[in-house]
Amino acid sequence: MLQFEELRLELLSYEDKLKDLADALGLQKMKDEVAELEAESAKDGFWDDIARSQKITQHMAGLKNKIGAYDELCGVFDDTLTLIELANEEEDESLFDECRQGVDGFVTALDAMTLSTLLTGEYDKNNAILTFHAGAGGTEAQDWAQMLFRMYNRWGERHGFKVSTLDYLDGDEAGLKSAVILIEGENAYGYMKSESGIHRLVRVSPFDASGRRHTSFASLEVMPEIDDSIDVEIAPEDIKMDVYRSSGAGGQKVNKTSSAVRLTHIPTGIVCSCQVERSQHQNREVAMRMLKSKLIEIKEREHLDKISDIKGVQKEIAWGSQIRSYVFMPYTLAKDHRTSFENGNINAVMDGDLDGFINAYLKMQANKE
Repeated sequence: MLQFEELRLELLSYEDKLKDLADALGLQKMKDEVAELEAESAKDGFWDDIARSQKITQHMAGLKNKIGAYDELCGVFDDTLTLIELANEEEDESLFDECRQGVDGFVTALDAMTLSTLLTGEYDKNNAILTFHAGAGGTEAQDWAQMLFRMYNRWGERHGFKVSTLDYLDGDEAGLKSAVILIEGENAYGYMKSESGIHRLVRVSPFDASGRRHTSFASLEVMPEIDDSIDVEIAPEDIKMDVYRSSGAGGQKVNKTSSAVRLTHIPTGIVCSCQVERSQHQNREVAMRMLKSKLIEIKEREHLDKISDIKGVQKEIAWGSQIRSYVFMPYTLAKDHRTSFENGNINAVMDGDLDGFINAYLKMQANKE
């Protein structure tokens, strides 16, 4: 049947891309490395150095997951092709929708895995720390910051990442003044790094009785979470710690005891806070990880040799020109000013549909290299 033959040819047109993906992933190299690590882990005395052995087993598990994901994608290709050929042979039109969905699902998964090969930065595989700040404009800007907070929470949930709130400061009447979330999952920072910058909202404000159109700004700062395997030297005398009482929306986000911690890095003026853990000690640990992550991110961005070379808060952390505009009135459109990618379904975007923007940015960066 013609419709099944067209679907079969469409699927087969991606066969070369599937093979090219194996080369881009370095599939054979990963398999060779797994074999070497398995041989090493089988040797006597492997577990004598617990820290080293745990790193090796974690790395091996990550490689196996990547190999397994590619093998699963190949399986989807083969199963879908078999289904199409069977349906064509039996002339069973009732299977067409299932075949169509199979092809579409394969293409989506192929695109996602291909995109992951562009994430080659040193920290791209790390978790991501997102910090939101409302711009000038009072309640309207604070409401916009909360809308962004929800948008990135939804993006993380849609992709199966774990999203945790680390810090949250309520707005005066609505929204939030600032908030910090941690998105945990492989390549979270690699995907989210494209979102760092100023986000602009244009809409008729629900807080304006006259129904006038308002423009609001909020900033998003994205950093990789730095784990204990990366040594960051910060002099104890360079850190000022303040303890305060936690506060958050609805009384549920945070612990209400006086255990919240605010750390200030004196040489740069950088401030990191955490108020969601149960104890002051735990909050200090989380805030310290955030501070290390921020200093590392600045060090890498500025091509500095040492953390101590950072003098004063860097210009890039302050306000600048917007990277993206979200227009609700007089038309609906979200447009990225760096890549020109746009999406007219503003409600879907605010519900976490950001992959088009992220993909366009990563491809643009790859073409520059």
